[in-house]
Amino acid sequence: MISTKQFQVGEVLPSTRELGQQLEASFHTVRKAYHILADEGLITGEQGKGFIVNRQTSLMDKEKRLEIGGEKVQALIEELVGYGLDDNEIELLFQEQLDFMEWPDRIQTCASVGENMELGGMLANAIKKEVGVKSRIIDVTQYESAATYDALFVPIRFINQFKSLAESIMIIPIIYGYDPDVLLSVVDRFGIQTIGLVTADEDSISRIIAELKPVIPFEGSFVAGSIYGKSLPLFVRETDLIIYTPDSARMVEQKVPEKKRLKLEYKLSDRSAEMIRSELWEQ
Repeated sequence: MISTKQFQVGEVLPSTRELGQQLEASFHTVRKAYHILADEGLITGEQGKGFIVNRQTSLMDKEKRLEIGGEKVQALIEELVGYGLDDNEIELLFQEQLDFMEWPDRIQTCASVGENMELGGMLANAIKKEVGVKSRIIDVTQYESAATYDALFVPIRFINQFKSLAESIMIIPIIYGYDPDVLLSVVDRFGIQTIGLVTADEDSISRIIAELKPVIPFEGSFVAGSIYGKSLPLFVRETDLIIYTPDSARMVEQKVPEKKRLKLEYKLSDRSAEMIRSELWEQ
């Protein structure tokens, strides 16, 4: 009820007895729930007032939220199986409920901005993976299209290009970089003489190389190319290590052994991830 804004930030919650009657639950159960929410930072108990809503999203980290969510989903799925539903029917029900659920005060349409569609897709993937927010993809030249969204996730280097839209839509500046685990994996591979970069869009190559070279201490040869048709660049066979974008993943992963490849992924700064959560869920 708090997360869907039935109770707003600053609002005093009903007494345990009152809410217990509304929910047809024991006031002891409600009291226990209030104390759990207080431990999570969502509410605060004040003498003489009761419990007051502090925020509408939990302070728990992503791993803990997923653990709790997983337990609840598992219990629900077991119950549905008990009613005779199969996995396809359960999946259909979940998707229908997500599609038709009304999210109070939630941004309805948002897009991630990239230097091109491939790089924008990498940013959108990072936002979906780390924050759970889905977004469309646009490139920096699609200014008119950008104005049709409720919110834009804009890399900070492009923020000035979209400032004029801030009066009509939400502009969220994003700081991100490559996943440190991927970069460390490159450094840890001894004896590598050549690294090959494979992208889906040739225009992505210069940007990715410019971003990678300052952070990877590599003195060997660096070659790059994009996929064409159903073929990979010719250098792939002769290269010690292939790093590749998600858009080129299907082809690379079919033809390059796992031990010789690493997929490039963006990772949001903690501040950017928190900003998206607060702006989209606590507005």
